Amino acid sequence: MLNRREFIKVSALASLSAVADGCRSSARWDRDSYRKTATSRVAILGAESYQASLEEIIRRGINLFKLDLKNKRIVLKPNLVEFDPKGVINTHPAVIEAAVTSFRSLGAREVVVAEGPGHRRDSEYLLTASGVFDVINQHRVRYVDLNTDDVRLIKLRSSFTGLGQLYLPETLFNADLLVSMPKLKTHHWAGVTLSLKNMFGVVPGAVYGWPKNTLHWAGIHRSILDINSSLPIPQFAIVDGIVGMEGNGPLQGQAKHSGVVILGDDLVAVDATAARLMKIEPRKIEYLEAADRFLGNIPYEKIELVGEPLERFQQDYRVIENFQELKVLTG
Repeated sequence: MLNRREFIKVSALASLSAVADGCRSSARWDRDSYRKTATSRVAILGAESYQASLEEIIRRGINLFKLDLKNKRIVLKPNLVEFDPKGVINTHPAVIEAAVTSFRSLGAREVVVAEGPGHRRDSEYLLTASGVFDVINQHRVRYVDLNTDDVRLIKLRSSFTGLGQLYLPETLFNADLLVSMPKLKTHHWAGVTLSLKNMFGVVPGAVYGWPKNTLHWAGIHRSILDINSSLPIPQFAIVDGIVGMEGNGPLQGQAKHSGVVILGDDLVAVDATAARLMKIEPRKIEYLEAADRFLGNIPYEKIELVGEPLERFQQDYRVIENFQELKVLTG
């Protein structure tokens, strides 16, 4: 385990490792990172606004997956990026609050909110400006800044980046379930940013820089795959699609009301479903296409949709010019 005072040394070594190893052209993954199942289940639940009964909606969605939550420690990982007075960039605090109360009511021993923002180093400012501080204060929830948490070195279970190893926050190793809580958004580099891309925030900025420079140098798509193949605990996803973002996301796009929450225990299937909801073809997202080989399911026929029909919430989310090919749906 590495303490904060040793971070600066590790940061230099990590950067050198990225330059030395580079990105391998032929990726592979270890047997224990293979998570594909015959089929996956994704829940699509309507939530017209942030004033809706979100706790009831999210608790109902969690129950559809029969998770064993009794006496478990749950880490909620929202997407907190920048100060956002319009509520379009970050996971809305009402969704985070509903997740906290839902997991507690279902028997969780502890619920922790944790994030490692890629842009802002001042987490106190971001928590206050985003409204999340009021949630964690009111519900007496522990918050962990994953950028400065103690870290542990792990061997990567896949080799898309060529990094070989990665430092991850100690908080992840002390939990039973990691819940990715992204905002439904387009992305000017990755095409979409959903539950898999949201895991960039678990990588400590104090080691890898802002905005997680080493991962950007190694390639965003490749880094998404290596991070998600190597996380030490099971994952679940709750996507805030009540108000999403289209256009030049993840920061400069426009609000898009979709009135939906998407949940699931296969993050690949969740993201494929969320992409289809945005009328974006998931097979044309580089990291999703690769993840379909070993991490989860993309094909429509392999995903059981429960709750409400996808078509009810499907809308045409605009993308930047470079990603127009993503808008050609194949099924």
